[in-house]
Amino acid sequence: MAWRKKKSDPINERARDLNAEIASLEAEIKRLDSRLNRGAGQQKSATGVSQSAAASSRVASEVLDEPAPLPTRHEPVFEEVHQVTLSTQPEVSNTPEHYNEHGLRKFDLPAFWRRLGGNFKGPTTSNPKLVSYLAAGGIQGLSPLRRERRVARNRFVVLVTFLFLVLLGILIVYVRGK
Repeated sequence: MAWRKKKSDPINERARDLNAEIASLEAEIKRLDSRLNRGAGQQKSATGVSQSAAASSRVASEVLDEPAPLPTRHEPVFEEVHQVTLSTQPEVSNTPEHYNEHGLRKFDLPAFWRRLGGNFKGPTTSNPKLVSYLAAGGIQGLSPLRRERRVARNRFVVLVTFLFLVLLGILIVYVRGK
């Protein structure tokens, strides 16, 4: 059934590819490092320290001469975003008008209402352009959020209808049994 198939996630696939590439590069670094240490140890014992520097520069030049293969996959291009520190709202000043005659803070209904409304709103995004890309399906390989919501809503409606019919059937069997 189509519900049981797990769709491949392009972001997870790319992460797996990058992890494999990182592992291969680390293995190559270890191999070259062992070759450098082995070559430096042999030349140091034969002639001294000065040739080990020449050997390391020779091995380093070999590493730099080998071009790394470039990936051919087309990836989405994002614009550079400058991260700006989030500024918190300035705290309300503590003037004598905010306190009653007993020294307790007065009840502020508009501030309470704003705070209550803020609990039901989601956090604001630091990158609204990325959010619009995700919502519109602008990234290749990812479906738009409105489609995902529609699919989730349809599954919920089917599940609720099924549960309602099961409960209705149990109720009918119970009433007829009496």
